[in-house]
Amino acid sequence: MNTELKNNFDSIIFDLDGTLWDSTANVAAAWQQAKEELDFVKDDVTQDIVRSIAGMAYDAIFEKLAPYLTEERRNEFKALSAKYELDTLNAKGGDLYPDLIPTLEYLHTKYQLFVVSNCQCGYIETFLTLNNLDRLFKGHQCYGTKGQPKFQNIIDVVQDFELKNPVYVGDTQGDYDSAVKAGVPIIFAAYGFGDVQGDPVATVAQFSELKELL
Repeated sequence: MNTELKNNFDSIIFDLDGTLWDSTANVAAAWQQAKEELDFVKDDVTQDIVRSIAGMAYDAIFEKLAPYLTEERRNEFKALSAKYELDTLNAKGGDLYPDLIPTLEYLHTKYQLFVVSNCQCGYIETFLTLNNLDRLFKGHQCYGTKGQPKFQNIIDVVQDFELKNPVYVGDTQGDYDSAVKAGVPIIFAAYGFGDVQGDPVATVAQFSELKELL
């Protein structure tokens, strides 16, 4: 493992889905529940489908799921899905990646920790509260807050908290592109949902490798 990145950064900004946890099974069940209540949504929502669109902005997800719907009906589907999603996750949560909490506890002793995700409002809060992780993270930002792209949310966190040398950790091409656009180096989480074409500063095959890398 390359340890040349030790002491290079003052902070770590994490993606959430596919990087810190996998909630796709419960999210799929929640969106499927919404689909079944609305007679105008054609296709079932499966875990594989949710995995394939993880990391997209929330509005873009539902445009991809139901491009045939009018904006009004798509927004109805999105709103009901969002409600059931938070209800389900508050009750059942998601699957944390192995050794996540001890690794975060270690990283917290050396770095300021943040989350930036393309999720709806309340999603990051649910993740943090369910897993008693508020104590480790200094802040977070999501698509649902301002409706702005991920790169801008990364920039906002960097500016709001006056970060000097942040690094982003994410698992998709969208994460890579957003970090590059924000001017922040990225570590690729190869255990997650996507692949990356580009030049991340490092790649980890499991979350716990960050402890050795950083």
